Amino acid sequence: MVVVADAGMLSAGNLRELDEADLRFIVGSRMTKAPNDLASHFRWHGDAFTDGQLIDTITPRTGHTKENNADLRAEPVWDPVTHPGSWRAVWAYSRKRAARDAITLTAQENRAREVIEGQKAARNPRFVKTAGGKRSLDEASLARARQLAGLKGYVTNIPAATMAASEDIGSYHELWHVEQSFRMSKTDLRARPMFHRTRDAIEAHLTIVFTALAISRTIQARTGLAIGNVIKQFGPLRSATIAINGTTQTFAPDIPAGQQAILDAIQDPKVTH
Repeated sequence: MVVVADAGMLSAGNLRELDEADLRFIVGSRMTKAPNDLASHFRWHGDAFTDGQLIDTITPRTGHTKENNADLRAEPVWDPVTHPGSWRAVWAYSRKRAARDAITLTAQENRAREVIEGQKAARNPRFVKTAGGKRSLDEASLARARQLAGLKGYVTNIPAATMAASEDIGSYHELWHVEQSFRMSKTDLRARPMFHRTRDAIEAHLTIVFTALAISRTIQARTGLAIGNVIKQFGPLRSATIAINGTTQTFAPDIPAGQQAILDAIQDPKVTH
């Protein structure tokens, strides 16, 4: 089992507990760790990166651990025995991400200058430092942030021999499927917090919600349509029950060809999108 989480979702203690429970994890790394994790790269290669470049190295489990020797050109290969105070870290560089980061940083710099000049008010604007009651641009922090533009880090306890760096990143980016499911559960499934007190009631509620979620995901996978779209198309199709002189008869709706194709896709597990 592999636990995947975004940066900041799990603490250092959480990661240690997962590892002690023999569970694997892949979590996003904080950008503040990049200068230390990539110290060897910056020493030997400067701030030059190529599009799609992956750097497989180590990162301290706590801020007090230092097992990466920047004097060595080669990045260390993480091993839980050799590096008991570190986790494996994978850093990826993307030219597209660098372009997006550059736009964001420029906007933050402009906002910082406006705050310094008194044109705008902000509680904790980035790249603004205060000394002697005066505000000024934190040029060192800005330069450091621009140096790291385009980088994204991942922390894991899965050895490189078990999972390649590209697979780690690919597994992490599957996280959006989980996020999409929870967005679905709050909208299309209309699931809301329920204040149950007994175990049976809690388990019954969770069973209903996750069963509906599983059905919805299956429908989406087999039809290639969003569950909201499917519900909208089938909502108007209703059967009618008519009672005449004590005789009751139910009439099925007339199903158009488009909706019938959706039903066929749902009922045929071989048809997937």
